[in-house]
Amino acid sequence: MRVLGIDCGGEYTGYGVVEEFSAAQGRRLVCCTSGAIRLRPRDPLALRLQQIFSSLSDVIAEHQPQMVAIEEAFYAVNVKSALKLGQIRGVAMLAASSAGLDVAEYSPLSIKSAVVGYGRAEKHQVQQMVMRLLHLNAPPQPPDAADALAIAICHIHTTATRRRHQAVSS
Repeated sequence: MRVLGIDCGGEYTGYGVVEEFSAAQGRRLVCCTSGAIRLRPRDPLALRLQQIFSSLSDVIAEHQPQMVAIEEAFYAVNVKSALKLGQIRGVAMLAASSAGLDVAEYSPLSIKSAVVGYGRAEKHQVQQMVMRLLHLNAPPQPPDAADALAIAICHIHTTATRRRHQAVSS
């Protein structure tokens, strides 16, 4: 399974592609790519949204994920920021659906629990666990890329858990 995780943000939108392999030693997760789309806050919103769509479409075309995972919308104190984040999430989902991919959404609590084992984990703890789970030499940079990889890992772990539950109940 190959999953594209997307961490939407107003200044940086992180992305990361993780693939799960089955080996004699068990499952192994591998980072195919990660990075962040840097947005200039002074650019018009329409231009920033187009940049996100184009960049994510390029990542999808190059790395051929089978699924996209994204963080659920959360409540923000600033309504204007929440609206912009919603627009960015919408464009990320559009890039996925335009490529014929389904999108799974996960809460920040679920993502941290799946990766760190604790839903209130700090950002640096998520980076460290992503580094360990993907056998990387250094934490992914920028932090938005690590968050995107964590979202992809969350989807892979969640899917594996669901499969095990279905096998037991069958």
